[in-house]
Amino acid sequence: MPLKQKKVPPKSRKSRVAAVVKPSAHIAFYPLLALTLILWFLYRFLFDFPIWFDESIGKAVFFGLPVWLYIASTGSKAILDTFAFYKIKRGLMLGLAIGGLLSFASAAVSILAHHAQIVQVPLFAADSFWWEFLLSLLTAFWESLFFFGWIMVAILEKHPRWPVWQQVLSVVFIFMLFHLPNTALRFSGPTVLVQLFLLTLFALGQSLLFLKEKNLYTLVLTHALWGMVLLLHW
Repeated sequence: MPLKQKKVPPKSRKSRVAAVVKPSAHIAFYPLLALTLILWFLYRFLFDFPIWFDESIGKAVFFGLPVWLYIASTGSKAILDTFAFYKIKRGLMLGLAIGGLLSFASAAVSILAHHAQIVQVPLFAADSFWWEFLLSLLTAFWESLFFFGWIMVAILEKHPRWPVWQQVLSVVFIFMLFHLPNTALRFSGPTVLVQLFLLTLFALGQSLLFLKEKNLYTLVLTHALWGMVLLLHW
């Protein structure tokens, strides 16, 4: 008579992640992050390059290079999977929907706050519009890759036992640290607090969105559209 096999209860999601991903694989995460932060602060305070240089070459070096080094040294497939080909359609459609809603809400708040009058302006026909949109896409790409494709993925894998709120707030805190120099240099007075508040809300929303979707196409498009609305209306 054959013996009955004892049923083993299925493992929880965190148990499965912990079994597949070794937190020790991310041993270089915090040292590399700290080094990048120091170099980024020095770059922001010591140099004053044009915006197009900062958003393309500057962020490619300070945000793109660390991610490439990390992937090359750890072989992390989770980071590469955030830009997987099969995620393009859903990512772009969702990014357009969420980005559109955020853009509409931001524009409406700006109009009410400034008591502005709505007029028809052919923005898409302006040469500067498409140049600014290109810069917005570059900014969105490098920052989404750095803060969510790398930092959030690394935190989720390095600290799988942390509660979700702690994982998310850790990413938001790091996001704000990297944005302090630019905010301090560009704004003054109460405007600084307003900008920091908006950035915190944005980072929180993007973190939660990435936690659900693991799709950087969505975050890039959402970021780009939101950035354009702030540029045009704020």
